[in-house]
Amino acid sequence: MQRPAIDDPGATARPVLRPMDLIAVTCLVACCLSWGLNQVAMKVTNDGITPLYQASARCTIAAGLIWLWCACRGIPLFARDGTLVPGIASGLLFAVNFMFIGPGLSLTEASRGVLFLYTAPFFVAIGAHFLLPGDRLSVLKIVGLLAAFAGLAVGLSDRLTVTGTAASLRGDFYCLLAGLFWGLTTLVVRATSLRGISAEKNLFYELVVAAPLLSIAAWVVGEQGIVSLSPLIVGSFLYTTIVVVFVSYAVWFWLLNTYPASQVSVFSFLAPIFAVAAGHLLLDEPVTWRLAVALILVALGIYLVNRPRTVL
Repeated sequence: MQRPAIDDPGATARPVLRPMDLIAVTCLVACCLSWGLNQVAMKVTNDGITPLYQASARCTIAAGLIWLWCACRGIPLFARDGTLVPGIASGLLFAVNFMFIGPGLSLTEASRGVLFLYTAPFFVAIGAHFLLPGDRLSVLKIVGLLAAFAGLAVGLSDRLTVTGTAASLRGDFYCLLAGLFWGLTTLVVRATSLRGISAEKNLFYELVVAAPLLSIAAWVVGEQGIVSLSPLIVGSFLYTTIVVVFVSYAVWFWLLNTYPASQVSVFSFLAPIFAVAAGHLLLDEPVTWRLAVALILVALGIYLVNRPRTVL
């Protein structure tokens, strides 16, 4: 499961925000670390639970956890606020995202898949330039985009000239499409009435709509579902569902409500770095010099695209 949208989807009135401090930085690094490990855990889970089936189960369980969280905190999920249609649209895009990322990680290395998945912020930046008048591309963002797409070119050259097979190249492309649909999901949130509701309700829309769609998709393509179970596979699945979707998202929501969102989002460049490191250390995936250069360029691009005018 991916992390929440990089931008804060809730535009509701907030209390006075704290300046960034050690608590915030520690929580942000922990969130990015959990998201980096997420791709590795998903790939491990693929060995025992087929991708679309596990994505559907993850969405179902996570939706229940979010509902409990909101019930305990008094956050309304079912109030009529005119967000049903865009909420369904964001859920559809969210589901398509997982229709690509799960199979993609089955075909390519986690360290490479995350590189293409994290193109999402760049699709958001380009779309926001045309759809959101107050979010135009600045010189800094353009430099970030150029750095990121240069990184992708280096990453693809690595696949085409050194480590490539037809299946692995297809996996890279699937992860790139997943990044596109993740970015489109964020744009729907930012450009519609979804921007005015809580982040928890946005996530709930995505999970509830995606769960049955992913189940249907798994049936259509003939996925087996549970192929084999082991403590590692079950643990990986529970990690992606509980630690990533529930715990890290709850911490992320708290950070967005407590600290400036622009300064929170700038840390997101750490996630792909942690993911590549985790793929190498835990799955023994190779890190070629081309992949390392691609990672540096993409991480730099994410930093520049999300960098606020003033960073503490």
